[in-house]
Amino acid sequence: MYLASRQPVNNHLPNCVLLKNLNNGTEDITVFGDGLAFISTGLKYPRLPSSDDPGKIFLLNLKEPDMEPVEMPISGNFDPETFNPHGISVYTEPTNGTVYLFVVNHPHYGNQVELFEFVERGFSLSHLKTFKHKLLHSVNDIVALGVDRFYATNDHYFSDVLLKSIVEPLLAQPLSNVVYYSTEMVKVVSDGYYFANGINVSPDKRHIYVADILAHNVHVLERKEDNALAFVKSVALGSLCDNIEVDPKTGDLWLGCHINLVRIFQFDPKNPPGSEVIRIQNILSEEPVVTQVYADDGHVIMGSSVATIYGGKLLIGSVFHKALCCDLD
Repeated sequence: MYLASRQPVNNHLPNCVLLKNLNNGTEDITVFGDGLAFISTGLKYPRLPSSDDPGKIFLLNLKEPDMEPVEMPISGNFDPETFNPHGISVYTEPTNGTVYLFVVNHPHYGNQVELFEFVERGFSLSHLKTFKHKLLHSVNDIVALGVDRFYATNDHYFSDVLLKSIVEPLLAQPLSNVVYYSTEMVKVVSDGYYFANGINVSPDKRHIYVADILAHNVHVLERKEDNALAFVKSVALGSLCDNIEVDPKTGDLWLGCHINLVRIFQFDPKNPPGSEVIRIQNILSEEPVVTQVYADDGHVIMGSSVATIYGGKLLIGSVFHKALCCDLD
């Protein structure tokens, strides 16, 4: 389940550079518009190394030669001191192009989802709303469908930190799930996961992808008219994959993965957790192609949690380390 005996073997790419200003993890990254990317940093999660500093959202312009991420100021009725960002998702309003950022937030280890509007003039975020519900009890990641609709993964059954970090791993049962949230309805739409983690949607919005990190696979689910999800198939990955990003042009899935999860939870800087990036092509076909694109033994980047591409570059984020940008060609 944790692939405790798996040893990393380096599979590096050319021209890899660690990004500046990002020292407290880059747990989730998503590209939007013409080469802009939001980066969530500073996650505090049970049993994982973390900083005492509040979490932040950074903006990166992948078209600029220096590619230096910039911290985004946040306005509105929002407490930045308790900000603990996890998974993120972008929704762009098709009628006027307004960009909205959804962020899973764990203030005081709680569970809620924040909605921000991206203010392009000044490159800031304006806080609009907080979503809470009893079914959003251990939220990990989110995929937005509108300004008030999303799917979210609960990575645990319990919400209590002690129960979820000690008791539930000992039970080792498929108790986590996927929730659909809207202003009209909140319901569990898929369950039976050992650890439902990353979630994303196909370019045509017809399918949802969910990474079950402890089952080492990705589930393909078909969306129904009532937003229920029907299981289609699972794709074996042979790795502990975290977040999912989807190429809007090809539909390929890009996943940041953990080679050995024990090294994440029993962190030793002399024996660091490795990083792996996996690409899935033609996932809806009878024979999807699963490829390891990058791997590192942890001496370049530790604990990769997300991977995404833009303009021939691969951007890799991590749970508590840094972010790495490499050339794909």
